[in-house]
Amino acid sequence: MLKDLPQERGPQLGRRAFLKVSALAGGGLAMSASFPVAAHAAAGGAASAELNAFVTISPDNVITIVGKNPEIGQGIKTMLPMLIAEELDADWDQVQIVQGHTDAAKYGPQIAGGSFATPMNWIPMRQTGAAARAMLLGAASARWGVPMAELTTEPSVVVHRASGRRATYGELASDAALLPVPAADSVRLKNASDFRIIGRAIGGIDSPRIVRGEGIFGVDTQLPGMVYAAYERSPVFGAKLVSADIEAAKAAPGVIDAFVVEGNGKADELVDGVAVIARNWWLANKARERLNVQWDNGEWATHSTAKYDADARAAMAAGHPQEVFTNTGDVDAALASAAQVIEAEYSYPFLAHVAMEPMNCTALLHENGVMEMWAPSQLPQAGQMAVAQYLGTTPDKVKVNITRMGGGFGRRLNNDYMVQVAAIARRMPGTPVQLIWSREDDVRSDFYRPAGWHKLRAGLDASGKIVGLEDHFVTFDINGGAFNPAAMPADEFPAKFVPNVRYGQTKMRTAVPMGALRAPTSNAVAFVFQSFLDEVAHASGRDLPTLLLDILEGAEPEGTVMGFTGPQAGFDPRRVRAVTRKVMEMAKWGQPVAEGHALGFGYYYSHQGYFAEVVEASLDARRQVVVHNVWCAGDVGAHIINPHGAMNQVEGSIIDGIGQALQLAVEIEGGAVKQSNFHNYQLPRMPMTPTIHAEFVLSDNPPTGLGEPALPPVIPALTNALFALTGKRVRSLPIDTSLFA
Repeated sequence: MLKDLPQERGPQLGRRAFLKVSALAGGGLAMSASFPVAAHAAAGGAASAELNAFVTISPDNVITIVGKNPEIGQGIKTMLPMLIAEELDADWDQVQIVQGHTDAAKYGPQIAGGSFATPMNWIPMRQTGAAARAMLLGAASARWGVPMAELTTEPSVVVHRASGRRATYGELASDAALLPVPAADSVRLKNASDFRIIGRAIGGIDSPRIVRGEGIFGVDTQLPGMVYAAYERSPVFGAKLVSADIEAAKAAPGVIDAFVVEGNGKADELVDGVAVIARNWWLANKARERLNVQWDNGEWATHSTAKYDADARAAMAAGHPQEVFTNTGDVDAALASAAQVIEAEYSYPFLAHVAMEPMNCTALLHENGVMEMWAPSQLPQAGQMAVAQYLGTTPDKVKVNITRMGGGFGRRLNNDYMVQVAAIARRMPGTPVQLIWSREDDVRSDFYRPAGWHKLRAGLDASGKIVGLEDHFVTFDINGGAFNPAAMPADEFPAKFVPNVRYGQTKMRTAVPMGALRAPTSNAVAFVFQSFLDEVAHASGRDLPTLLLDILEGAEPEGTVMGFTGPQAGFDPRRVRAVTRKVMEMAKWGQPVAEGHALGFGYYYSHQGYFAEVVEASLDARRQVVVHNVWCAGDVGAHIINPHGAMNQVEGSIIDGIGQALQLAVEIEGGAVKQSNFHNYQLPRMPMTPTIHAEFVLSDNPPTGLGEPALPPVIPALTNALFALTGKRVRSLPIDTSLFA
């Protein structure tokens, strides 16, 4: 049986100001929670409820719950309402879920990224449901004249067993709406043994609508009188617009208008371009061919992948990084006295996001000056702020309706397409404008996963213990913002478990825009360090899981740490050991495998999740890599809230990682991206998908996110399997199969 989590663990709502309730006109209850909002309670249920309340209970016993976060395919629109419904003790079959619009005051952070949703909302959403349940119990207590302690609930029903009386939530909702709201931190949460909804495999709430082909994605937005826009920008990053044949574009069939849009100097918001508006998108996109745009590409036209690679290797050969960001002990002495020193260089390329739904957004400037938008954004609140700033107005003058997204993987954390369409729509007040990027726009105008280069050295003593570790990391200088997607953690494993460590970096200049891609940093650094540790293990006569367990032998967990997601447990070696041993058991590690096959292991701690994975691989007759099986053991806490969604996330992450390892790379030539569409940026397809065996190791920790941590380990597990199979080390991605010829 799962252990009950202490009530104080994880972020919680505040006192009474953080829970508000209102009565529905005609009877019923509406509750908003998590952040202060104005209450509108009135006797007799005469007041109208705010439409964005978290919980609404109508007299016919239908419960409507708002999914506050953007849905990107990760299942959050289903999962967060499950937490509320669990503590409300709702009948899930009577629950309706609606998407909340962008409103920081009511919902707090609305984010699809960083695997933040679960740790941020595990307690607050449950408190929201528990408070509503407490009020329904209070209403029944007052109506029947019995103590609340004698009452209990069944799904969407309050029961007084002693008298046999029963009342549905809908029958009690109007009375409950008139009661004082309990303090969020005073409500009692369920014991895990009483969960009915948490832990239940529930399909995505939107899945039937998607199968029916209903228009729920951003690109499906349809408004009366809507026109369509295409946006021509330079393929060379950092270029400035010189001239364009606007009149030629205007003369194209179906074109309504065309005009220059001046950038605001921010690559993540608005770059120079030309907007073409037409009756349909195809006509707008075709008219771009007539623009004959001239660009000033400046110095960036000389930049290329080959140049970056040559400069990076020259920097590593020079020996000393520009800056040292981790320095413990005496690395030079440790390496000089080591019984054995292992050296290797690793590299990985730029990667694009290529979500199935290309970037798009719809905007309408109303007569009252409000810019209303329909945006498939992972960070809609940031987009709202960026648009407001660009327009020189306040955020309340920018209304953002959140649409479902056809993928994102971090690309939609940047809202440049929102600012682009706002710049166009303000030139056409009263007319809704839908901006859609072509696939070529999407591939060539991304915020890419940064490329990187590493030169590593490890010193071993006579017993095979790592006594010194050094990494010279060559990366890029990214200006602005607290988050640097090219950064490497200062405590990158196994830094804390090696007495002498030096991590340094050299930064190169670039105009290539970079951003977060699923499991940012981890998706690259895991390949480097887990592959290199496999080299170290081989040199010391061990395998990687044995080396990992040896490094962590006797290590104790860190204390509680405070971060963006609230109080969470620090790094716990016990959890590493548990998933490592579990996946070894699952894959029958150490036992013979099929002839011509080999196993490889990889582990990583990412986004508060602990994952260990084993890949079984072979080479076909053409010496191409075939991945047969992947075994995966993950620890994301004490509860898997929705096993259906959880398994989708794990399997999707693994397939993503295999695709990145085998065939994905963005190349820069003449300052621009060479790749343009799926013919030369080939995503993983069904024939290359292995059989995936995933299990969760439950631990006594608050649950954390699953969108990202299963991806990083599969890449080194695959490359380590290929070494076991061929004796050849893969030290650069994507895998060059000529290595095995």
